[in-house]
Amino acid sequence: MKYNLFYSSKINIVKQFNNPMKPLLILLLAIFLTGCAWKNQQNQAASLPSLPVLRLVSSNEITYQEFPASIQGTVDLEIRPQVSGILKKIFVNEGARVAEGEPLFKIDERPFQEAVNNARGSLESAKAALSNAQLEVEKLTPLVSNKVIADFQLKTAKANYQSAKASVEQAKAAVAVANINLGYTLIKAPVNGFVGRLPKKQGSLISVSDLTPLTLLSDAHEVRVYFSLGEDDFISFNDRYPGKSIPERLSKLPEVSLVLSDKTIYRQRGRIDMVDGQFDKQTGSIALRATFPNAQELLKSGNTGKLRLSTIHPDAVLIPQSSTIEIQDKMFVYTLDNNNKVSKTPITILGTAGTNYLVKEGLKAGDQIVFDGIDKLKEGEVIKPEKLKQDPTKTTSR
Repeated sequence: MKYNLFYSSKINIVKQFNNPMKPLLILLLAIFLTGCAWKNQQNQAASLPSLPVLRLVSSNEITYQEFPASIQGTVDLEIRPQVSGILKKIFVNEGARVAEGEPLFKIDERPFQEAVNNARGSLESAKAALSNAQLEVEKLTPLVSNKVIADFQLKTAKANYQSAKASVEQAKAAVAVANINLGYTLIKAPVNGFVGRLPKKQGSLISVSDLTPLTLLSDAHEVRVYFSLGEDDFISFNDRYPGKSIPERLSKLPEVSLVLSDKTIYRQRGRIDMVDGQFDKQTGSIALRATFPNAQELLKSGNTGKLRLSTIHPDAVLIPQSSTIEIQDKMFVYTLDNNNKVSKTPITILGTAGTNYLVKEGLKAGDQIVFDGIDKLKEGEVIKPEKLKQDPTKTTSR
């Protein structure tokens, strides 16, 4: 009986597949299976992380190097007395602008005037002695010629004349020195510039041996900015700006900028015009100088800042600094292949331009990198790339 039932069921199934509805059933089964596969693909795609991706392009870029710098005026002079005495008068105020030849200080001139008078008296006495010696020679000359007296006396008279003549010259020199010292009692500005602090007050006793100068005078219509390069930087500097000599190399240098202590850029640009003749053995660096115009006198001697050197890089590739990761002093980015699979790629950084890195090796124009969210990525992971609306390397500040 059981056999008959099984046989009967089998016959029914065969009859069903021989039914004219068989093609429709097969079609419905295929649609069902395709829908399930598509749904599985949808679920798998929905699980992929969606991350912004940047396609790299090349462009001409500028990088900067900054070096600590000190600023000095064209002329920075210590004004010191050349004679000792009482400071009788001060003609200027602290911070005043003075012109070349303008009086600054007056030392009591009376002792020096008396020294001049004394020297002149000595000169007159020496001239009188010279006249007497000359008269003696004139008197004895005919007597010796007529052999009235021996020529010994005439020789003695001539020697006395030469001695008197030398005394006159010596007295003239003493008068000149006394006049020079008298002139030193009026101290004048040797150059145009600004007066510094005035530590001595009127009535003070001043001396040529004082450690502190009367004031400092600075001419800052131009300023000189001094900075130093290490040996490696200096070699790179010479390679970047070739030339057969230092003057030729300096003539090819682009203008430089000055970054002030408040991080602002000085409005005027300068030029490097001096390279020191040798390295400092203690610091292992060489000094360079750049000159900047300072017509508005915004800079003063003693200011500090940073000298900024610029370098142009043609066909350079930029990437945002935020798109990189650093592992054991090496820099990496996540690149994307044609299958949207990411891989960790090492790169070499040439320099910075604002918030971007300038890539030396490891990337080229046309490559794609993951812009953001790299801290959650794993090697070989597949992502869903999102195209950025604008290139972040062009919108970040330089």
